[in-house]
Amino acid sequence: MKKLLLCVGIAFFIIPTTAKAQFETVRDSVVQLYGIVMTADSLVGIPAVTVMVKGQNRGTITNNQGVFSIVVMKGDVIDFTHVSYKSKEITIPRNLEGSQYSLVQLMVADTVYLPATIIRPRPTPQQFARDFVNAKVDDDNIEIARKNTDAAKRRVLMKSVPGSASEASQIQFRNIA
Repeated sequence: MKKLLLCVGIAFFIIPTTAKAQFETVRDSVVQLYGIVMTADSLVGIPAVTVMVKGQNRGTITNNQGVFSIVVMKGDVIDFTHVSYKSKEITIPRNLEGSQYSLVQLMVADTVYLPATIIRPRPTPQQFARDFVNAKVDDDNIEIARKNTDAAKRRVLMKSVPGSASEASQIQFRNIA
């Protein structure tokens, strides 16, 4: 019995110390990352750059001047993406001193050349007339409403769509099922 009390007493002293050490480790690995994303050629801030922590669902977007701020962990990989620029990745150093890290991220414009598109009319007026007459036109809103208010369709919807609370209470009172 004395051994059991001794073990329990030691556990009460060790567990809080271990938990505090783990909390200190997590707290020490949190970093406030802030910086600016700029064009590599003219050093102008790029708005609306997505700054994401890779492998997680966390991120932010740069403001109109290209400035951003996000909380990350030491060792996280940060991905910078924008439609008009090539993506960049950086890794937050694990041996970082302190809890703040700032950077200036330069991005290079991404130019994509698309093949030329030639737009031509129909070859002949007869072919245009034939295609125009045979084209399927979607129903307008009135015709869609007319089809949806068909009695058979309403009965199916009444049985399958759950009613509101007032409808449910009326059904209970009237014993309709």
